Amino acid sequence: MRERGENGCGEDRRRRVTRFAALAALALPLAGPASAQEGGARGAPIKLQLNRLEATGDACRTYLLVDNSRGTALKSLKVDLFAFDTDGVAQKRIAVELGPLAEKKTSVKIFDFAGIACPKIGRVLLNDVLSCEGGESSREACLERTETESKGSVPFDR
Repeated sequence: MRERGENGCGEDRRRRVTRFAALAALALPLAGPASAQEGGARGAPIKLQLNRLEATGDACRTYLLVDNSRGTALKSLKVDLFAFDTDGVAQKRIAVELGPLAEKKTSVKIFDFAGIACPKIGRVLLNDVLSCEGGESSREACLERTETESKGSVPFDR
């Protein structure tokens, strides 16, 4: 029979608890970097906000806020956008160069959807990322990192 201490715990249980605590302490440093690597694999988001639409002649001037405030610099970020009318029919397709993007910086890019009036635009779609250059970025990684939102009444989706 094993000898019990004052609190009634046996020596076996005390050893098991001590061994478990030691193993847990060894495992903690391994958990930290693994979690950081998983989070870092996706990269910091590139946030695109459809901020404003403004009529200009027979075009719709578009103000796009590009938030790279948590990311690294990119030499080029070229996106493929579609403007849909209020009935959901694709009207205009445009490739827009949003770069260069400075590291940890937010900027505004202005471009026109020619031949379509702003009130006729019911939705804008980020169809694809055509190119992404800089750092260790790839087109696919930039597409995965890109988030869209709209400040006004016209939705901006991906």
